[in-house]
Amino acid sequence: MSTRSRATSTPGSGSSSAAPPPGGGFLAQPLNFGRLASYAGLFVLGALIGTAGALVQGGWFPGGLLLALLGAAGLFYGGVRLFGTRAGAVAPAAGWLVSVMLLTATRPEGDFLFGAGLGSYAFLLGGMAVAVMCATLGVRPQPAGPAARLGK
Repeated sequence: MSTRSRATSTPGSGSSSAAPPPGGGFLAQPLNFGRLASYAGLFVLGALIGTAGALVQGGWFPGGLLLALLGAAGLFYGGVRLFGTRAGAVAPAAGWLVSVMLLTATRPEGDFLFGAGLGSYAFLLGGMAVAVMCATLGVRPQPAGPAARLGK
């Protein structure tokens, strides 16, 4: 007769074996200088992508708009995949938003970079939508267990 022992924790036992999942949330990971510098680098890259996208989308209207949005989406999604947290998409999205908002402000001379056309609004709203989509992606850790395929 074989007996199996289970290591279970009852609510009042005081021992908790629940560890955060590997690659857990942003708050579960330590915030050190390297991580802060990486987020600052993503912020600067987001600002550069926003500036380049503002120039490209107006220059080559249909293709430039698509290229600008794909560049922003690649950076936002790359940040999520690189860090494994939502903050990986928020940092470049914040840089993108700051640069785009600074470029939409009029100057005392009356100059501004964005025209009042369909492409400019599509770039602004499309970039914000892509940033929100990438920032709200669920980062799912791999299930614990053997590396074998399930169901076979």
